[in-house]
Amino acid sequence: MTSIAFIGLGHMGGPMAANLVKAGHDVRGFDLAAPSLELARHNGVTTYTSLAEAVSGADTVITMLPAGTHVISVWQELVDVLSAGTLLIDCSTIDIDSARKAHELAEGKGCPALDAPVSGGTGGAAAGTLTFMVGGAADVFALARPIFEAMGKKIIHCGAASAGQAAKICNNMILGISMIAVGEAFVLGEKLGLSHQALYDVASVSSGQCWSLTTYCPVPGPVPASPANRGYEPGFAAALMLKDVKLSQTAAETAGAATPLGAMAAQLYQRFADEGFGEKDFSAIINMLRDKSGTGAA
Repeated sequence: MTSIAFIGLGHMGGPMAANLVKAGHDVRGFDLAAPSLELARHNGVTTYTSLAEAVSGADTVITMLPAGTHVISVWQELVDVLSAGTLLIDCSTIDIDSARKAHELAEGKGCPALDAPVSGGTGGAAAGTLTFMVGGAADVFALARPIFEAMGKKIIHCGAASAGQAAKICNNMILGISMIAVGEAFVLGEKLGLSHQALYDVASVSSGQCWSLTTYCPVPGPVPASPANRGYEPGFAAALMLKDVKLSQTAAETAGAATPLGAMAAQLYQRFADEGFGEKDFSAIINMLRDKSGTGAA
């Protein structure tokens, strides 16, 4: 049994911590939100009212936080109170520079560290089927693998420090772009008199096949489990997709990479969020494409 402190018990972190409890670990939790702490206690996590209390005596500390600024702030506090040798894992999706700074903070304290963002959404977090994209030293990855396996099904070592974040940013740029493409195709199909099911039946077995179509189809009917059948309740909120495609554009600018479709996707998700739909599933962007179709706006 490993003693694990889990910092950030929200929609993703809470279920992940609960799965660590189910795997037999001693899980100590901290979050600023009282309802998150209450739910974590219900799921077997021992909760604390301060970060220092939560991590005291822990062998491993996992963070799942909204943005790079939060991760750096927490990790700066962690390195002041942790013992050298404590394993630090960040599962947040953050910018590359912050991921590298987090590794530097851990290295300065003598703590092994991994960046390990996830894919799979709240459903995957609850079911323990997340994909982990991990950056850091190979021996540290091997040490942490059993912890990841308690929370996910696919654990991929992507390379050195920040490589996990790089993989997550690139993957989600693909996802954001592909969902817009699938949405545009269904809107065009509607205008051409093509039924949703007919387009799905063709594209899902042809060269247009992709995850955004076959797993997360943005129209009701063809894929019963998709958010389109639940009024576009997330799932993966459009605001989170906007965050990720904006991270991709920051990374592209820093690296000198041309990503014109990524840039356009960022503009479209920004417009969708600005229109008040940031809390809807990102697949709901089809509604904006449909509304704007014929106006030249989208």
